[in-house]
Amino acid sequence: MDLKEFMSVRRAYNIVRQAGSSEERLTFEEFAILCRLEIADEPMKTSAIAEYQGALRPTMTHRTNHLAALGLIERAEGAEDRRNVVCSISERGRARVEELSDLTRAQIPTGRALSRTSAERIRKYADAMGSLFCKAGDLVLLGLYASESDSLTIMQIVDALGLLQPTVSMSVSSLVERGLATRSHDAAGAHTTSVSLTEEGVRAAESLVESIEGVVVRRKLRGSRKAAEAEESVA
Repeated sequence: MDLKEFMSVRRAYNIVRQAGSSEERLTFEEFAILCRLEIADEPMKTSAIAEYQGALRPTMTHRTNHLAALGLIERAEGAEDRRNVVCSISERGRARVEELSDLTRAQIPTGRALSRTSAERIRKYADAMGSLFCKAGDLVLLGLYASESDSLTIMQIVDALGLLQPTVSMSVSSLVERGLATRSHDAAGAHTTSVSLTEEGVRAAESLVESIEGVVVRRKLRGSRKAAEAEESVA
Protein backbone atom coordinates (compact mmCIF):
# COMPACT_ATOMS: atom_id res chain seq x y z
CA MET A 1 0.00 0.00 0.00
CA ASP A 2 1.29 3.46 -0.77
CA LEU A 3 0.81 6.69 1.17
CA LYS A 4 -1.69 8.18 -1.28
CA GLU A 5 -3.98 5.16 -0.99
CA PHE A 6 -3.71 5.19 2.80
CA MET A 7 -4.51 8.90 3.03
CA SER A 8 -7.43 8.64 0.60
CA VAL A 9 -9.15 5.95 2.66
CA ARG A 10 -8.48 7.59 6.03
CA ARG A 11 -9.64 11.03 4.85
CA ALA A 12 -12.81 9.62 3.30
CA TYR A 13 -13.65 7.56 6.39
CA ASN A 14 -13.00 10.54 8.68
CA ILE A 15 -15.55 12.57 6.71
CA VAL A 16 -18.10 9.74 6.84
CA ARG A 17 -17.54 9.28 10.57
CA GLN A 18 -18.05 12.96 11.38
CA ALA A 19 -21.29 13.03 9.37
CA GLY A 20 -22.82 10.16 11.35
CA SER A 21 -24.64 10.34 14.66
CA SER A 22 -22.43 10.30 17.74
CA GLU A 23 -24.24 7.23 19.11
CA GLU A 24 -23.51 5.15 16.00
CA ARG A 25 -20.01 6.50 15.31
CA LEU A 26 -17.20 3.95 14.96
CA THR A 27 -13.48 4.57 15.16
CA PHE A 28 -11.47 3.45 12.16
CA GLU A 29 -10.11 0.57 14.25
CA GLU A 30 -13.64 -0.61 15.05
CA PHE A 31 -14.62 -0.38 11.38
CA ALA A 32 -11.50 -2.41 10.53
CA ILE A 33 -12.52 -5.13 13.01
CA LEU A 34 -15.90 -5.45 11.30
CA CYS A 35 -14.18 -5.65 7.91
CA ARG A 36 -11.84 -8.37 9.17
CA LEU A 37 -14.74 -10.43 10.57
CA GLU A 38 -16.80 -9.91 7.40
CA ILE A 39 -13.95 -11.00 5.13
CA ALA A 40 -12.99 -13.96 7.35
CA ASP A 41 -16.65 -15.03 7.48
CA GLU A 42 -16.01 -17.09 10.59
CA PRO A 43 -15.69 -16.42 14.34
CA MET A 44 -12.36 -15.09 15.60
CA LYS A 45 -10.89 -15.15 19.09
CA THR A 46 -10.65 -11.76 20.76
CA SER A 47 -6.97 -12.50 21.32
CA ALA A 48 -6.50 -13.02 17.56
CA ILE A 49 -8.20 -9.70 16.80
CA ALA A 50 -6.00 -7.99 19.39
CA GLU A 51 -2.91 -9.50 17.79
CA TYR A 52 -4.07 -8.36 14.35
CA GLN A 53 -4.39 -4.76 15.56
CA GLY A 54 -1.40 -4.85 17.88
CA ALA A 55 -3.67 -3.80 20.75
CA LEU A 56 -3.58 -4.63 24.44
CA ARG A 57 -6.40 -6.77 25.84
CA PRO A 58 -8.13 -3.87 27.72
CA THR A 59 -8.13 -1.79 24.52
CA MET A 60 -9.58 -4.64 22.49
CA THR A 61 -12.17 -5.38 25.18
CA HIS A 62 -13.30 -1.75 24.97
CA ARG A 63 -13.59 -1.91 21.17
CA THR A 64 -15.48 -5.20 21.08
CA ASN A 65 -17.75 -4.08 23.94
CA HIS A 66 -18.74 -1.05 21.86
CA LEU A 67 -19.37 -3.12 18.74
CA ALA A 68 -21.40 -5.66 20.72
CA ALA A 69 -23.45 -2.92 22.40
CA LEU A 70 -24.39 -1.62 18.94
CA GLY A 71 -25.40 -5.12 17.86
CA LEU A 72 -22.70 -5.26 15.18
CA ILE A 73 -20.92 -8.35 16.53
CA GLU A 74 -21.90 -11.37 18.59
CA ARG A 75 -19.66 -12.88 21.26
CA ALA A 76 -19.55 -16.37 22.73
CA GLU A 77 -17.32 -18.46 24.96
CA GLY A 78 -14.70 -20.56 23.22
CA ALA A 79 -15.57 -24.23 22.71
CA GLU A 80 -12.32 -25.46 24.28
CA ASP A 81 -11.53 -22.63 26.68
CA ARG A 82 -14.31 -20.45 28.08
CA ARG A 83 -11.78 -17.70 28.76
CA ASN A 84 -11.23 -17.35 25.02
CA VAL A 85 -14.14 -15.23 23.84
CA VAL A 86 -14.88 -15.54 20.13
CA CYS A 87 -16.44 -12.79 18.04
CA SER A 88 -18.49 -13.03 14.87
CA ILE A 89 -20.12 -10.35 12.77
CA SER A 90 -23.91 -10.07 12.98
CA GLU A 91 -26.26 -9.42 10.08
CA ARG A 92 -26.59 -5.87 11.32
CA GLY A 93 -22.80 -5.67 11.33
CA ARG A 94 -22.61 -6.85 7.72
CA ALA A 95 -25.12 -4.21 6.70
CA ARG A 96 -23.12 -1.56 8.55
CA VAL A 97 -19.89 -2.61 6.83
CA GLU A 98 -21.58 -2.39 3.44
CA GLU A 99 -23.03 1.03 4.27
CA LEU A 100 -19.77 2.50 5.58
CA SER A 101 -17.79 1.05 2.66
CA ASP A 102 -20.17 2.62 0.14
CA LEU A 103 -20.10 5.98 1.91
CA THR A 104 -16.31 5.94 2.21
CA ARG A 105 -15.87 5.13 -1.47
CA ALA A 106 -18.20 7.99 -2.39
CA GLN A 107 -16.13 10.47 -0.37
CA ILE A 108 -12.94 9.89 -2.39
CA PRO A 109 -12.79 12.76 -4.93
CA THR A 110 -12.17 12.11 -8.61
CA GLY A 111 -8.48 12.14 -9.35
CA ARG A 112 -7.38 10.94 -5.93
CA ALA A 113 -5.96 7.51 -5.25
CA LEU A 114 -8.69 4.80 -5.24
CA SER A 115 -11.34 7.20 -6.57
CA ARG A 116 -12.50 4.52 -9.01
CA THR A 117 -12.32 1.56 -6.64
CA SER A 118 -15.24 -0.52 -5.38
CA ALA A 119 -16.84 -0.67 -1.94
CA GLU A 120 -15.63 -4.26 -1.64
CA ARG A 121 -12.07 -3.09 -2.25
CA ILE A 122 -12.50 -0.38 0.41
CA ARG A 123 -13.34 -3.15 2.91
CA LYS A 124 -10.13 -4.95 2.04
CA TYR A 125 -8.11 -1.77 2.42
CA ALA A 126 -9.72 -1.05 5.80
CA ASP A 127 -9.03 -4.62 6.91
CA ALA A 128 -5.34 -4.27 5.99
CA MET A 129 -5.03 -0.78 7.47
CA GLY A 130 -6.48 -1.98 10.76
CA SER A 131 -3.13 -3.58 11.52
CA LEU A 132 -1.49 -0.14 11.70
CA PHE A 133 -2.75 2.13 14.48
CA CYS A 134 -2.45 5.84 13.66
CA LYS A 135 -3.41 8.55 16.13
CA ALA A 136 -4.70 11.93 14.97
CA GLY A 137 -1.20 13.35 15.47
CA ASP A 138 0.23 10.69 13.18
CA LEU A 139 -2.31 11.59 10.49
CA VAL A 140 -1.42 15.29 10.78
CA LEU A 141 2.25 14.36 10.47
CA LEU A 142 1.50 12.34 7.33
CA GLY A 143 -0.73 15.07 5.92
CA LEU A 144 2.07 17.63 6.20
CA TYR A 145 4.59 15.18 4.75
CA ALA A 146 2.34 14.29 1.79
CA SER A 147 1.62 17.92 0.94
CA GLU A 148 3.27 19.49 -2.09
CA SER A 149 3.67 22.70 -0.06
CA ASP A 150 6.34 23.31 2.55
CA SER A 151 3.65 24.34 5.02
CA LEU A 152 -0.11 24.16 5.51
CA THR A 153 -2.60 26.24 7.46
CA ILE A 154 -4.76 24.58 10.09
CA MET A 155 -7.79 24.68 7.78
CA GLN A 156 -5.79 23.18 4.92
CA ILE A 157 -4.84 20.29 7.20
CA VAL A 158 -8.50 19.93 8.20
CA ASP A 159 -9.47 19.65 4.53
CA ALA A 160 -6.62 17.26 3.74
CA LEU A 161 -7.52 14.85 6.55
CA GLY A 162 -11.27 15.23 7.07
CA LEU A 163 -10.72 15.79 10.79
CA LEU A 164 -12.38 18.41 12.99
CA GLN A 165 -10.55 21.70 13.50
CA PRO A 166 -10.14 21.28 17.30
CA THR A 167 -8.63 17.81 16.77
CA VAL A 168 -6.13 19.18 14.25
CA SER A 169 -5.23 22.15 16.45
CA MET A 170 -4.55 19.92 19.47
CA SER A 171 -2.52 17.51 17.34
CA VAL A 172 -0.43 20.35 15.93
CA SER A 173 0.25 21.64 19.45
CA SER A 174 1.42 18.17 20.48
CA LEU A 175 3.69 17.88 17.42
CA VAL A 176 5.21 21.30 18.17
CA GLU A 177 5.86 20.33 21.79
CA ARG A 178 7.61 17.16 20.61
CA GLY A 179 9.78 19.11 18.19
CA LEU A 180 8.21 17.50 15.12
CA ALA A 181 6.58 20.64 13.71
CA THR A 182 6.81 24.42 13.87
CA ARG A 183 4.16 27.13 13.68
CA SER A 184 4.46 30.56 12.12
CA HIS A 185 2.12 33.46 11.33
CA ASP A 186 1.80 34.64 7.74
CA ALA A 187 2.77 38.23 7.09
CA ALA A 188 -0.52 38.77 5.27
CA GLY A 189 -2.57 37.83 8.29
CA ALA A 190 -1.50 37.52 11.90
CA HIS A 191 -4.44 35.22 12.57
CA THR A 192 -3.38 32.67 9.93
CA THR A 193 -1.07 30.01 11.32
CA SER A 194 1.10 27.92 9.01
CA VAL A 195 2.48 24.57 10.11
CA SER A 196 5.56 22.84 8.74
CA LEU A 197 7.60 19.79 9.69
CA THR A 198 11.00 19.98 11.32
CA GLU A 199 13.79 17.66 10.18
CA GLU A 200 12.89 15.36 13.06
CA GLY A 201 9.26 15.51 11.96
CA VAL A 202 10.22 14.49 8.43
CA ARG A 203 12.12 11.50 9.79
CA ALA A 204 9.15 10.51 11.96
CA ALA A 205 6.83 10.77 8.95
CA GLU A 206 9.19 8.69 6.82
CA SER A 207 9.13 5.98 9.48
CA LEU A 208 5.32 5.93 9.35
CA VAL A 209 5.38 5.80 5.55
CA GLU A 210 7.71 2.82 5.70
CA SER A 211 5.21 1.03 7.94
CA ILE A 212 2.35 1.91 5.58
CA GLU A 213 4.25 0.57 2.58
CA GLY A 214 4.67 -2.70 4.47
CA VAL A 215 0.90 -3.15 4.73
CA VAL A 216 -0.41 -5.71 2.23
CA VAL A 217 -3.97 -5.60 0.93
CA ARG A 218 -4.83 -9.26 0.49
CA ARG A 219 -7.34 -10.64 -1.96
CA LYS A 220 -8.53 -13.20 0.58
CA LEU A 221 -7.65 -14.39 4.06
CA ARG A 222 -5.90 -17.73 4.15
CA GLY A 223 -7.89 -20.34 5.99
CA SER A 224 -11.11 -18.34 5.88
CA ARG A 225 -14.40 -20.02 5.10
CA LYS A 226 -14.78 -18.02 1.88
CA ALA A 227 -11.30 -19.02 0.76
CA ALA A 228 -12.02 -22.69 1.46
CA GLU A 229 -15.31 -22.57 -0.44
CA ALA A 230 -13.60 -20.88 -3.38
CA GLU A 231 -10.92 -23.56 -3.50
CA GLU A 232 -13.54 -26.33 -3.32
CA SER A 233 -15.51 -24.80 -6.20
CA VAL A 234 -12.38 -24.69 -8.36
CA ALA A 235 -11.58 -28.31 -7.52
